[in-house]
Amino acid sequence: MDPELEAFIALFPKTDLADPADSRGQLAELAAAVPVPDTGDMVVEDRLIPADPPVPVRIYRPAGARGAVVWLHGGGFVMGTVETEHPWAARLAVHSGAVVISVGYRLAPEHPFPAALDDGYAVLSWTAEHCAELGVEPDRIAVGGHSAGGGIAAALALRARDDRGPAVRFQLLHQPGLDDRLETWSARNFTDTPWFTRAKAVQAWGHYLGGRPATPYAAPARATDLTGLPPAYVATAELCPNRDEDLGYALRLLQAGVSVEVHQWPGTFHGSQALVSADVSQRQHAELGAALRRALAD
Repeated sequence: MDPELEAFIALFPKTDLADPADSRGQLAELAAAVPVPDTGDMVVEDRLIPADPPVPVRIYRPAGARGAVVWLHGGGFVMGTVETEHPWAARLAVHSGAVVISVGYRLAPEHPFPAALDDGYAVLSWTAEHCAELGVEPDRIAVGGHSAGGGIAAALALRARDDRGPAVRFQLLHQPGLDDRLETWSARNFTDTPWFTRAKAVQAWGHYLGGRPATPYAAPARATDLTGLPPAYVATAELCPNRDEDLGYALRLLQAGVSVEVHQWPGTFHGSQALVSADVSQRQHAELGAALRRALAD
């Protein structure tokens, strides 16, 4: 493991997702301790996107932005808000120069699938319809997310393709949760990895699916046809249960004729980019932004 990251492991709280309310409180405490980059040169505003029910978003608008990303936070499908995501969404806007629309989607288990996907799709559709207001170009809209949010982002790309919905230019998938079956080597063997383990993955999928069978829109790795999807950047952590399903999905995208960039970060674990003082974390954030910047450029 990366030595800078390893030094922090003893400070992590011992958590699981059995009590979503308690987990949400712990995430809020952790997020509040993360430094927020300077956003003084961009407009940051909270809005409610019309839907049933309305979807809260936080929009980051750097000067001169021509493209936008609909960004879905992580949190095992049960945690996270636009507030807890603020340090990460702000970083993405700073590093990419793109408009970042951070989505406060409904959380499981109170709101199981497809609530989060429906919220994300409502925001994606709104973004496509309000490009002029946002100051971005209609052919420069991406979807992206971390962990559970990365899985939702991949599902948005699938749904937009199938429904002939908004044109999605790019998928930015960071350690995405893609497969409820948890049959890969990493999913079966990473039972004691920092922060995220097989047991947590089982709990997360249980909350999200609510006892119902998974579809490709819930677990994108179940999709049999990946043709016609937008190009993707897929980032994985070495010590992460999601690692092998992410690498497998990236390979299947390539085999379906989709252009993919993959980065497997050695010595990292799921969510370790939150330790922003570590050099490897700083490189991860910079590369996420650079990948999005390149994808939305000419």
